[in-house]
Amino acid sequence: MNDWCERYGSWVLVAGASVGLGEAFARCLAGRGLNLLLIARRPEALEQLAVELRARHSVEVRTLAVDLGQPDLRAVVERAVAGLTVGLLVYNAAYSVIGPFVDHSLDEQLHVLDVNCRGPLVLSHLLGKAMAERGRGGIVLMTSMAGSQGGPWLASYAASKAFNLVLAEGLWDELHERGVHVVACRAGATRTPGYAASRPRPSRVPLLEPDHVARVALDALGRKPSVVPGALYRFSAFVMNRLLPRRTAVRIMGRATRRLYAGRDGNPKS
Repeated sequence: MNDWCERYGSWVLVAGASVGLGEAFARCLAGRGLNLLLIARRPEALEQLAVELRARHSVEVRTLAVDLGQPDLRAVVERAVAGLTVGLLVYNAAYSVIGPFVDHSLDEQLHVLDVNCRGPLVLSHLLGKAMAERGRGGIVLMTSMAGSQGGPWLASYAASKAFNLVLAEGLWDELHERGVHVVACRAGATRTPGYAASRPRPSRVPLLEPDHVARVALDALGRKPSVVPGALYRFSAFVMNRLLPRRTAVRIMGRATRRLYAGRDGNPKS
């Protein structure tokens, strides 16, 4: 616990923290003795988690109910972190629309960009600048296996996750010499309320557990630019990205997504 405080400081901001992976990150970091600023849209869920973590781990927990896609995100978060030394950022929030790209409204597709791309860019710049000036800190950007190639029926979501992967890898190199660790976590399908809400068809693909994904991501900080939790997903990433032609990988992703969601209407949010 002391090692984490010494390495990154005592405060962590977790974006998309109320349920699922964000909740798992919050629990894991509280267990390591760090104070938390939890951000998500639902104030009730945030406060319920905060009460539990304060009691269980004797850490300070603050909450901020905000839409991570709203235009004034920087100003809102800047006010929330005033007086805090936030040495670790975990950006987990995500929004997705499922189905043919042109069948969804432009506003929905733009919201994907606001939450999945603009949000992490804003917070990485706001908090990363201060970390670099202090000479220590860490940034975890949750991306996805979907961002490794084009994702038919998940086109804007997959593209947004590719953005996060490349952003994190670039910052991993840039900020390393300034004492800031950065990692992208390329998670596969994970057992979260958001995944369940998307109403996928039954599948043989194993689901990752949120606490496992959180631990793998945090343990990779300072070691590598990106990490894939789960042996099966690491093997899949190797095959899809190294062995198969690009067009084949895209076709495989398209068939798999259609099998999961054909005839369903789901918009996973986390």
